[in-house]
Amino acid sequence: MKTALITGITGQDGSYLAELLLAKGYDVHGVVRRSSTFGTQRIEHIFDRVTLHYGDVTDGGALMRIVGEVDPDEIYNLAAQSHVRVSFDQPAYTADAVAIGTLNVLEAARTVPFCRVYQASSSEQYGNASAEPQNETTPFRPRSPYGCAKVFAHHLAVNYRESYGLHASCGILFNHESPRRGETFVTRKITRAVGRIKHGLQEKLFLGNLDAMRDWGYAGDYVEAMWLMLQQDEPDDYVIATGKAQTVREFCEAAFAAAGMDYRDHVETDPRYYRPAEVDFLLGDALKASRVLGWQPATKPEELVGMMVEADIELARQEYVVAQSR
Repeated sequence: MKTALITGITGQDGSYLAELLLAKGYDVHGVVRRSSTFGTQRIEHIFDRVTLHYGDVTDGGALMRIVGEVDPDEIYNLAAQSHVRVSFDQPAYTADAVAIGTLNVLEAARTVPFCRVYQASSSEQYGNASAEPQNETTPFRPRSPYGCAKVFAHHLAVNYRESYGLHASCGILFNHESPRRGETFVTRKITRAVGRIKHGLQEKLFLGNLDAMRDWGYAGDYVEAMWLMLQQDEPDDYVIATGKAQTVREFCEAAFAAAGMDYRDHVETDPRYYRPAEVDFLLGDALKASRVLGWQPATKPEELVGMMVEADIELARQEYVVAQSR
């Protein structure tokens, strides 16, 4: 039985990855931050099958202790302050969690012989990219504190691979969504609003730049690519994407249409949601992942939208029932 340690196990990706690894027979451990509220909703259904450890990637000593206790075969570093817009408001914390947090993970991994590390890189590293679509050789030009911190973390992983022979692979994942996506991220904000508007719990949805284009895939597909990277004989970097891009406006149109509504009746723009520096277009080229890993996205964009809308309509229905009973 292999042992895996996941930082950020309570997040969207962490929960799907934990499910995948359990299905493959792994002994799964996760790092969770202590807080006044127990934010483990995404993994409650597998709570009795994983082992959780209190810690934080910004605390190098605690992380070293956890890694020493778990002695993992594989570490998946998914922990981050991952909201791009918030990174402009909290740049120091974002840099600490994303950049220094990755450094702490890599240092701890070095103490475990033959340990393999997955580093969660991001399409936001490309920023205003010089080429379309973006692949593993496209230069990074980040446009946010989050993107800058991810570039630092990415290069750290590459450096530890080249300097110490650490089996560290970076997955440059383009936007990936699901019904478990945080409600402040634009796709989930949209589908959450669709459900609430459908049940009369909300009237309007306020968004920022409707013309920004992103390559959106399903998080449940993308965690398989993470696992595949650590099964290779040699570590490397891989873009994970669908190769198809939509505007935020198009995502809105599809999501509202799935519920029998016209987004133009409900969506308005609000300057508060614009970024100080915008990234207009991201489109990934996952040819290398297809060729080397044998990975392909299994979920079509329209299937992803339908899945998220269906889940959020049901969630809003439950809210409506509760509201009516009061």
